[in-house]
Amino acid sequence: MLLLNDRYLNAPVLQRLDRSMSSVTVPPPACLLRPLEAPLRYLFGPGPSNVPPRVLAAGGRPIIGHLHPEMYGIMNDIKKGIQYAFQTENKMTISMSGSGHAAMECAVFNAVEPGESVLVAVNGIWGERVAEIAERMGANVHKMVKAPGGYFTNKEIEQAVEKHKPVLFFLTHGESSAGLCHPMDGIGDICRKHNCLFLVDTVASLGAAPIYMDKQSIDILYTGSQKALNAPPGTAPISFNERACQKMFNRKTKPVSYLFDMTHLSNYWGCDGKPARAYHHTGPVSGFFALRESLAILAETGLEESWRKHKEVSGYLQRGLEDLGLKLFIPERDLRLPSVTTIAIPEGYDWREMLVYIMKNHQMEMTGGLGPSIGMVMRIGLMGYNCEKTNADMALQALADALKNCKKTRG
Repeated sequence: MLLLNDRYLNAPVLQRLDRSMSSVTVPPPACLLRPLEAPLRYLFGPGPSNVPPRVLAAGGRPIIGHLHPEMYGIMNDIKKGIQYAFQTENKMTISMSGSGHAAMECAVFNAVEPGESVLVAVNGIWGERVAEIAERMGANVHKMVKAPGGYFTNKEIEQAVEKHKPVLFFLTHGESSAGLCHPMDGIGDICRKHNCLFLVDTVASLGAAPIYMDKQSIDILYTGSQKALNAPPGTAPISFNERACQKMFNRKTKPVSYLFDMTHLSNYWGCDGKPARAYHHTGPVSGFFALRESLAILAETGLEESWRKHKEVSGYLQRGLEDLGLKLFIPERDLRLPSVTTIAIPEGYDWREMLVYIMKNHQMEMTGGLGPSIGMVMRIGLMGYNCEKTNADMALQALADALKNCKKTRG
């Protein structure tokens, strides 16, 4: 007779008996019993971009409570940094807990009520996304549509605003799916003339191309952390001016999202003037550490220097692409997005095969189009930490290698 006693059973047998008596029926996944592996890649696509060691180190600091006084101090620093990056004095300036889509939804959910008219400029995927978000929450959505790479004249915008009488007009400053940097001057004035809020997406352009929220009469502006701002994905700065606040804090209905309700978020970020901040949600503490450090780098560098460098490096890259015989997708130099350069797919080549070849042989990410630009372009992003001529040279060498070694069909 076998006695169930430590003197008679060895350790492996005891472990098997313990497992047989366990209430757990799903075993630990074997993949999680191995160490984490993440390859080192050159992220030369439209984002995320590589993050500088200083920002990575900031994100690795010990966690503190999201309601600790020290955390409030860091959040206050972030607000100041966003105000500088946006060139605004708006008190209602925060960072969303989430990607650029979180800020996109926050803007629409708070500024628009069901049944209200919204006008969306669609010349790439981001206009398409905002139109769908507005439709989902019950707005009456009208679209101005151009092919990828097209831009809207102020006359076209004013005519559409007069026709549809929207409470909100949306435009993408940096349309990364096509590589377009849209002109902004005068559009805010049109919106004010017609009592319409002006919402602008700068996810792909902030820090790389000039934007002046206050001077250009932009009512709501947002961006993402993972492109020229140098931070990991997961935080999304956004700012509302007084006109926008008047609209969103005097609504008849509550916003469709509790998480994105600015009534609560404004208090969480200390923007509402109340003496105490109440719990709303647990913010991404490590993400805010990283965002704070990335904004500090931007402040130390200076906005104008950051804009200058992105313009210089993108121009250098574009000249190199033309030397390879490639055609730039945006013909007008002044309309090219400094952070993301688009090239027309080389005739006779399979763009997917080229991108796979570049990743396999150069450990380098470049991408194809997105949304309506799929099959039209290949995209190269050199932004933030990656915005260097040495990286442009590496990208050009990888493309030259792909052109040489990938199959080309006749004609």
